[in-house]
Amino acid sequence: MSEAGKRNPTWAIDRIGLKTTGAVRYNFGVARLYEEAIRRGEARLTAHGALVAETGQHTGRSPKDKFVVRDETTGPHVWWDNNKAISPAQFDTLLADFRAHAADKDLYVQDLVGGADADLKLPTRVVTELAWHSLFIRNLLIRPEAAELEHFVPDMTIIDLPSFRADPARHGTRTETVIAVDLSRMIVLIGGTSYAGEMKKSVFTMLNYLLPARGVMPMHCSANEGADGDAAIFFGLSGTGKTTLSADPSRTLVGDDEHGWGPHGIFNFEGGCYAKTIKLSAEAEPEIFATTRRFGTVLENVVLNAAQVPDFDDGSLTENTRCAYPLHFIPNASKTGRAGHPKNIIMLTADAFGVMPPIARLTPAQAMYHFLSGYTAKVAGTEKGVTDPEATFSTCFGAPFMPRHPSEYGNLLRELIAHHGVDCWLVNTGWTGGAYGTGKRMPIKATRALLAAALDGSLKGADFRTDANFGFDVPVAVAGVDRAILDPRSTWADTSAYDLQAARLVGMFAVNFEKFEPHVDAIVLGAAPRMREAAE
Repeated sequence: MSEAGKRNPTWAIDRIGLKTTGAVRYNFGVARLYEEAIRRGEARLTAHGALVAETGQHTGRSPKDKFVVRDETTGPHVWWDNNKAISPAQFDTLLADFRAHAADKDLYVQDLVGGADADLKLPTRVVTELAWHSLFIRNLLIRPEAAELEHFVPDMTIIDLPSFRADPARHGTRTETVIAVDLSRMIVLIGGTSYAGEMKKSVFTMLNYLLPARGVMPMHCSANEGADGDAAIFFGLSGTGKTTLSADPSRTLVGDDEHGWGPHGIFNFEGGCYAKTIKLSAEAEPEIFATTRRFGTVLENVVLNAAQVPDFDDGSLTENTRCAYPLHFIPNASKTGRAGHPKNIIMLTADAFGVMPPIARLTPAQAMYHFLSGYTAKVAGTEKGVTDPEATFSTCFGAPFMPRHPSEYGNLLRELIAHHGVDCWLVNTGWTGGAYGTGKRMPIKATRALLAAALDGSLKGADFRTDANFGFDVPVAVAGVDRAILDPRSTWADTSAYDLQAARLVGMFAVNFEKFEPHVDAIVLGAAPRMREAAE
């Protein structure tokens, strides 16, 4: 079937009626896609055999150019404050124009699966005009066995044509770039961008819409499992340590980014990893670094030196440099992509205000509050000498991919936590001893020691105090960890400055949560941080 385009000039991709007079490469493997990408000038080889491609204008996702079809089915269920709407008619026009644009193109087709749980999987057909895009998505999603491909029937279809240019007047888009999602017909159209991550996040968006109706919790998280089957989930926004902290050589990696929590436990949505590579080193992250030297890995916007060796310190194209590789490239990766019900949930934040403790225990209501808040802090740009941190709140730790209202995900998570008796922890990988510019980054050794104590259960036996501002429980002493670091206020040279900074952060939480107040009960509202008189 790989030469179908030559045998049948009207080769049609069923279900959506996409036809082309060009060649269609169907389920090409790694070697063939390498050949195609290099022959077509889309990518080149590194000195170690990985494939490197550049994405041009778009070096990250384009959330402002993402649209969801508003129809009778989606109208009542989609969180429209967070999702831009287009009409079914506009989508139909866009789909017709995508078909016309593809009519003479060579195309690459991959039949893949989202979801490692056989009862909940999403068979997905991905059609691309770029060969390296086909390899990227083949790495990222789950690859069916050959026997399964013989009878493959897709539920979802993605068409990715970077050379397509949307017409805002005709299609209802913002610019020439478009990511259009029809949740009812389960079709996604991507045009005007070569950033490959849009494809993987389209599958995540679809699963985030479909699964809650089946009582399954979709999550933007990493996950791992101990030798005794004690699974753990790690929520966290970019830069909080989600990938780094879940990549523990003593535990099995279930996955690094997207998972579901269903009747049988947790399961990976993907069959690969999409890791950031800026400042990547063999010393700090040896497992991820090793994947960048393997045949089959796709490097995105990574600069090569004269010897064709990646320079991971060079962010001249973008700070968002990436590598995409199949999960089995990680030595301790799960072969099934599944694990039991989690015993621990870790919510990661990088608090650049220097206010939060390195670890805190959360009640189910507090867990829901912090899950809906999705807080971290980014360090402001320093071009004009500005060093104040900037708070970032991304609800459910993944707002751009959440079609439904956050309260649906929050309530589902809260129910699962209570039903399975899960221990929840908030871990701060940010600053201590002062805010960014004055304090220092939380020692990774301390973070790992605290995390290990939480995961092995020993932390539950520690003495705890109640945090004066956030109301959660904070351990007073933990073996192998400097006692002072557990009380952030005591690490500041000026405790009154700490109190002012804490009041500022509490106020940010309150303002952000106002939009959720009508959707949560009094118990969750009671879990909100509030300024209390700090102990001297």
